[in-house]
Amino acid sequence: MTGAPSAFADTALLTDTIQPLYGVPYRSAGTSTNGFDCSGFTQYVYQKLGVDLPHSSAAQYKMGQAVEKDQLQVGDLVFFNTGGRGVSHVGIYIGNNTFAHSESGRGVVKTKLNEPYYWGKRYVGAKRIPALSQVLADKETDNKTNVQSPSTSAK
Repeated sequence: MTGAPSAFADTALLTDTIQPLYGVPYRSAGTSTNGFDCSGFTQYVYQKLGVDLPHSSAAQYKMGQAVEKDQLQVGDLVFFNTGGRGVSHVGIYIGNNTFAHSESGRGVVKTKLNEPYYWGKRYVGAKRIPALSQVLADKETDNKTNVQSPSTSAK
């Protein structure tokens, strides 16, 4: 079912990483907050979380494990064919049938995955990058470890 609980332990971390990027303009070959292209956006977000991705939607599509559309989880990469020649666009699934991406003319936005006029018709597939799951699970464990009862050694 789409929107099932994420395999990623700390989806808030992913959401918090993406949130300030909404509205950053589109820039061809862009990889920074001055402007992103689609794969520059996904590369930037994953890098902030400690996971390296190549700067190409087609190269990103060759990574990870294929995921069925009805099994998408927050953090999965979603891919589209916008030019008629295979994978040419990528975004990050953020739940509720929605993905975040950098779209030409609009910059970083959220869009419904099944938007009927454009994106829904161009969906190619999704990939799960196991390294991101591990990074977020590790951060969750670190957060729980750091929230301990006060030390009683200081008297």
